[in-house]
Amino acid sequence: MWHYLEFRRRIGREGGLKFLVLWILSDSPKNGAEIINEIEKMTWGWWRPSPGSIYPLLATLSDQGLVTKTSSGKYQLTEKGIEEIKDMLPFRKPRTIEDMLTEIESYISYFEDIGKNKLEQHKSRIENIKARLERLIGP
Repeated sequence: MWHYLEFRRRIGREGGLKFLVLWILSDSPKNGAEIINEIEKMTWGWWRPSPGSIYPLLATLSDQGLVTKTSSGKYQLTEKGIEEIKDMLPFRKPRTIEDMLTEIESYISYFEDIGKNKLEQHKSRIENIKARLERLIGP
């Protein structure tokens, strides 16, 4: 939970788009269009930043030494960029079984909030997941 709060604090204080782009690039190098698409996907279509906001930001991040542009046209984090967001990376990628269980519990809470009606079309997949978990823990 601490990492999530740190992520939100830094986004509010230091500019959301900058940290969101750095966070996205922590997964793998991407070009500007891929970053735009990733943000749209992450926000479930609620927000699609314009090229006029992404590309100038990428140039600034490059000038600050936080990202570099590869020969393939993709941007990747530098060591300085990783250092800039290192306290948010554990939030992004669970490292331990405890972290993973916490994340699963968060998704279950989300599913409870959206209700059975929205999950009905995914019922067989959810039942499959349930069966696999039951096999893991045994009788």
